[in-house]
Amino acid sequence: MSAPSIPNLLSLRGASSRGRGEARGGRAGSSSSSIASPTGTVGQRRQQQHDAVIQGTDNDAAVSRMSAVELGYLDDPFAALFAQPQPHPHPHPQQQHPAAGPGPAAVRRLPIINRGTYARTTAIDRLVAQFLADTGPADGSSGGFRQIVSLGAGTDTRSLRLFSSSPPPFSSTSSSGIIYHEIDFPAICARKLRAVRAAPQLRAILSEPETSSPSSTSQQEGQNATPAPEWWTSRGPGGSELWCHGLDLRALALAHHQENDISCSTSLIRGLRTDLPTLLLSECCLCYLSAADAGAVVGWFGARISPAAGLGLVLYEAVHPDDAFGRMMVSNLAARGLRMPTLDVFRTGADQERRLRAAGFDEARQLTVDSVWERWVAPAEKERVDGLEGLDELEEWNLLAGHYIVAWGWRGSRFRLVEP
Repeated sequence: MSAPSIPNLLSLRGASSRGRGEARGGRAGSSSSSIASPTGTVGQRRQQQHDAVIQGTDNDAAVSRMSAVELGYLDDPFAALFAQPQPHPHPHPQQQHPAAGPGPAAVRRLPIINRGTYARTTAIDRLVAQFLADTGPADGSSGGFRQIVSLGAGTDTRSLRLFSSSPPPFSSTSSSGIIYHEIDFPAICARKLRAVRAAPQLRAILSEPETSSPSSTSQQEGQNATPAPEWWTSRGPGGSELWCHGLDLRALALAHHQENDISCSTSLIRGLRTDLPTLLLSECCLCYLSAADAGAVVGWFGARISPAAGLGLVLYEAVHPDDAFGRMMVSNLAARGLRMPTLDVFRTGADQERRLRAAGFDEARQLTVDSVWERWVAPAEKERVDGLEGLDELEEWNLLAGHYIVAWGWRGSRFRLVEP
């Protein structure tokens, strides 16, 4: 999903430090182990409030993405379609200020935040590009088709960048034969549907969306809002498909908890192919579920995707909640009404690797975001990014980026997500 609160490094390191803050991520669900109970209960009201806060993190991510784009960190022609800057309910005095540049999202994040957005996006893009390169038309065994499922996708633009084959690393990747599923709360999916219908640049790469009947349980954005469909789909280039599902991930967890065998239906996710190599993406999404439910969501896909097809998972989550910075991070999230239950269980990179192997993945890897910057960003590109704003707070950057991790795993022989 998107972006939780940002730890205040000035508070952490003292007034003499020039530290700043960062973070982004988050989406989908809660720590509940089941779907919310009938209306009227205190527990459900609390759950609805928590869900609303989580949905709000999507706009945080969109604004951070737009800041990085306007300043030249990222090339994303679609970012401006989704950024809607709003006053933050718990702003940090140094977190953001109006940007001088044009565009609808006139919010400029601090340099340390922009670099974090860049490093995180770059890491996941490279893993996605590697998956697509290994499973493309030349592979032949699945007719050139492959599948990506973004959990808690929000208004993320990765699917759109893929279908347009515009900025690197996707400019050298075939956009043909990609079945791309996005799962999020109904109101978020409805918002993306409106953008696809209204924006000419999206209609240039996507067909007129086909929609289901409205969901009777959809969460709406206002009393007069049009009911959100349960799903919508649109055709992209070369037989590609975009599917957007207004679905609470807890429904998948509940279905998996209740299953007695693995010959289960895929009806909860219309259009899901079980015979294709599949990559799951979770950018600060599963972290908002209990560890049991997060595992059940992955298990739901693992029970359906054919072992011969291959399955991979890429996670972006926080780590190290026990040191001074980690405690501040958790405290700032709590001030916004956010909690990451999986952080209580998977506290380190080694924990994340064990988590992936326990979920059935043959191979598991992990890198903190500062390591991504050091190992995956070429010297010339580092020089370019450093020249955009400059970053004097290197100690603070290493502290912050060391508390976020990209972890990934895969099973089967159809593709390998070795370190790019």
